[in-house]
Amino acid sequence: MLTVDINCDVGEGIGNEELLIPYISSCNIACGAHAGNVDTIDHVIQLAQQYQVKIGAHPSFPDRKNFGRQVMDISLEQLERSLINQIELMQERLDLAGDKMNHVKVHGALYNISATDQGFAEVVVNAVRKLDPNTLLYVPFHSVIEKVALKNKLRIQYEVFADRNYNDDLTLVSRSQKNAVIINQDEVIRHISEMILHQQVKT
Repeated sequence: MLTVDINCDVGEGIGNEELLIPYISSCNIACGAHAGNVDTIDHVIQLAQQYQVKIGAHPSFPDRKNFGRQVMDISLEQLERSLINQIELMQERLDLAGDKMNHVKVHGALYNISATDQGFAEVVVNAVRKLDPNTLLYVPFHSVIEKVALKNKLRIQYEVFADRNYNDDLTLVSRSQKNAVIINQDEVIRHISEMILHQQVKT
């Protein structure tokens, strides 16, 4: 039977988690670097537990000013330490809640650049591997980070976006472009149905 893990980024300051969580199967909780704090993490963990939603960490560039949507001028060593701190915070809050982490999915500009850049991909993979090599890493299909993760024997799960347009190389259309996000709900359904049922992406 074909199953789909409906996944969503949460804990980012929108405050709509009560509306979202009942309809999804896994979530990525912001770890305080681009958004969120201990209180929001704990709140979303509680909601996810209530609705039996799998919980993942959503680390990013440590850049609240730009919501993690711009590549930071930061050394790879500093970035790796920041990612480890973010994921450790999520593990700590989950331990206190009596739960465990299902996956890691990086956010924003870090997600996009690690899909195409070897150095950034290795930083993300190293951070996850050092903390828990059994944790799933959500990755785009046919990406650099996919290859790096598999080389390091990390468990991966492929991810597609229902509401984002794709370039021909399967990267996401930049949010600086007006057609980056699909707003019309019928178009979203057509977009994701093509990917799920026919394993094809309209670019």
